[in-house]
This record gives sequence, structure tokens and C-alpha cells, in this order.
Amino acid sequence: MVSDRSPIDAITDNIQNPQQPHVATVLLVDTSGSMGQATASGKKKIDELNEGLTLFRDDVISDDLTQKRAEIALVTFDDEVTTVQDFTSIENFNPPVLSIDGETSMGKGILKAIEMVEKRKTEYKNQGIDYFRPWIFLITDGAPTDMQEGDSLWASVIQSVHDGEKKGKFSFFAVGIEPANMEILKNIAPPIRPPILLKQGKFKEMFVWLSKSQQRVSGSKPGDQTELPPPAGWGQIAS
Repeated sequence: MVSDRSPIDAITDNIQNPQQPHVATVLLVDTSGSMGQATASGKKKIDELNEGLTLFRDDVISDDLTQKRAEIALVTFDDEVTTVQDFTSIENFNPPVLSIDGETSMGKGILKAIEMVEKRKTEYKNQGIDYFRPWIFLITDGAPTDMQEGDSLWASVIQSVHDGEKKGKFSFFAVGIEPANMEILKNIAPPIRPPILLKQGKFKEMFVWLSKSQQRVSGSKPGDQTELPPPAGWGQIAS
């Protein structure tokens, strides 16, 4: 049987509410072995991360406008980079229970997230869907094991992040969980948005901040400069 569906029809099958401007966010999370360590609360970091992802979904979906505009993708990095969930509406985002494994392929994970937001913007443009600047939200408790300062992957990551932020292609956020190497994160993060060190046991507060920030952006107009709340109560900006 020959289908009369165009390739663009297939692309937009998973873009809900196309009449609304969309904000695409990649949650780029560390699932390396060190995330199995316990925090001050006695829970493992990976368990607190899993709880936070579910809280984030529930909080975003509670806002009528944001649930129509927010699209979420989930990418993990450990020995490998895995697209756990490609972009989908918040209603269809069902956070899985993440597990841990091995090393910290952070550099490749960052480039994958950038590739994904660029592809999604192209899909929006092809369908005439307006959009806000996409977000990449990195969460890690370590340092990259797939690159080091001065090598080719490092140079590619730094240039891609800094140029992408400077040219308004996306907004890049980096959050370090102790004992993350904050000096490395300061080099990776764009100069205008230094990384944030997560306070002990404040995973839920971080995800509430992320949800409320998404709601604030969704309530504005594409192209507007939206002032985000400070990370008061959950994080400290690296100096």
C-alpha cells in the first residue's frame, strides 16, 4: 500500500499543540558509577535524581500553558551517551528509573544535546511552529572522562557551547553535584552563565526551580528576555 503522507507529516506526529510556541529542553544527566554514592540524606544520588525527574514532570504538567508549550528530551551519559527520551510533550514524558554505569562521557553527551536542539528547531521551522530559545540542562557529579583540556573533543565542546549561547541558539545550564569538578564546568559553561553547585540534598528544590523557570519562559513571548529566579535555596553560583 502506498502512503500519501509526506515526510513532514511524519516529523510532526509527535509535536503536539503546533499552534503554540514551544520551548524544547534537553535534560542531560550523568549516570556514571559515582552517581551511586549516598548523599547526606542517606539516599543515593541517582535515586534523588529519579525522584526529581518525576517531581519536575508533575509540576510542569500542573500549569495549563506550560504543558502545551514545553517539550522535554532526556539524555544520559556514562560509558555511552543514550537518548532515553527524544523530544515529547510534558504529558507524554514518563521519567524512567535511571541506573548507573561506568565512566563519564560528558563531552559526547553535550554535543549530542546540541545536535538534538538544532534538529528540533529545524522541525519547528519546517512546520511554521514558533519557538523559544531551547535549553540544555546539564547535571553531573564528576568530570568528563572522554575529553581533557586541549584535545580535539574539548575544543569542539567549548566552541559549540560558547558560540551556541552567544549566538542565541540555545541556553546552556550546568549544575554540579559534589564532588563535581567545578573548575572544569566553569570552562565548559558559557561565561554569562557560570555553573551552579547543588547544595546537599536539594535535588527536589532544583527541579522545582527548573519547573517554575519553564513556566516563566512559557508565559512570555518568543524573543523576550525572561529574567529567571536565582537558585536561592538549592544552589550556589560558582565564582
